[in-house]
Amino acid sequence: MVMYDDWKQFLINNGATIDAYGVQYFAPQNQEYTANTAEIAGTAAAAQGNIISDLSHFSLIRARGADAASFLQGQFSNDIRLLNNTSQLTAYCNAQGRMLAIFRVFKHGNDFLLQLPGELREPLLKRLNMFVLRAQVVLENTADTELARIGVSGPEIALKLGHIGPLPEFPNECGINEYQGAQFQLLRLPGIHPRFEIIGPYNQMKALWKHLTSAILPLVTPVGRPAWAWLDIAAGIPTIFPEVSETFVPQMLNLDLIDGINFKKGCYPGQEIVARMHYLGKLKQRMYHAHIVLDSSLPAPRPGDSLYAPDFPEQVAGTVVDAQRAPTGGYDLLAVIQISSAMRGEVHYAQAHGPRLIFKDLPYQAKLSA
Repeated sequence: MVMYDDWKQFLINNGATIDAYGVQYFAPQNQEYTANTAEIAGTAAAAQGNIISDLSHFSLIRARGADAASFLQGQFSNDIRLLNNTSQLTAYCNAQGRMLAIFRVFKHGNDFLLQLPGELREPLLKRLNMFVLRAQVVLENTADTELARIGVSGPEIALKLGHIGPLPEFPNECGINEYQGAQFQLLRLPGIHPRFEIIGPYNQMKALWKHLTSAILPLVTPVGRPAWAWLDIAAGIPTIFPEVSETFVPQMLNLDLIDGINFKKGCYPGQEIVARMHYLGKLKQRMYHAHIVLDSSLPAPRPGDSLYAPDFPEQVAGTVVDAQRAPTGGYDLLAVIQISSAMRGEVHYAQAHGPRLIFKDLPYQAKLSA
């Protein structure tokens, strides 16, 4: 994780507890929280109320230059040419069609910004640079030190943001707004409530954070990285972490259902395999949304953990993509699971007779079962 020192101190002064991966949680003054209690409180706030979260656990790769668009077009699963006041999810695959990462890509002025988990930024920046060759494109990691990113979500969050002007109306739509003389870019994200990412200069972002967390109604609660990740889980939006990099083809993570693949755009690494799966293949695994309750003998689920099912005896039937504490206890997760096992409804975490997954609907459930 890369976090600008002054911004980090600002967050700490406002109650943040920060670890190597980002803001773990916010604790009210004069109250002691355990991490477990704080994470549950954070996801409960995200599920029901209006929240604000630092997004420094994501990093940005900037692509600039005359050939930036054509270079990215030849690397990713989505059609970069269609970016027009929008952001898009896109897969970056190896030659075998397995995803190294999922980026959220959007334009920032004349440049392109590629957002991904901070742990993957440097290895993927290095890999992308290997293919620049003679193209007039510069790929750099400077944006993290120039631009703060925060996320906001909630049933009344639009009211709190109303003072900065019109907001993007639809998921993946982008807009430019001003606050205290500075421009902020707003990305509308899918979510159980209206949800936005805000990108802008650090100093002005401090003022915006203070305004959003002021006592003026509606109230907005600061939360940590786990609560924001839980909102992605609830929305069925996958993230590739290092533990599962190069494990899945895009369709396994439902990218074909959430506009993360364009099957008409042309070549990119792994494109033939991804297209063959779409037109000729039979997909055997999909990503599902589920809940589990653990006893104290098992560790918390993590990306890459295995799942088991009776129809795949002595074999792994699924893999956890991400998991976070649920608002009412237990864990909510996204997992890639054998479709046959999911249809039977009996899938277990960690071992053949481990806790049984309770399947939950995704926002695009109809597409999943089609």
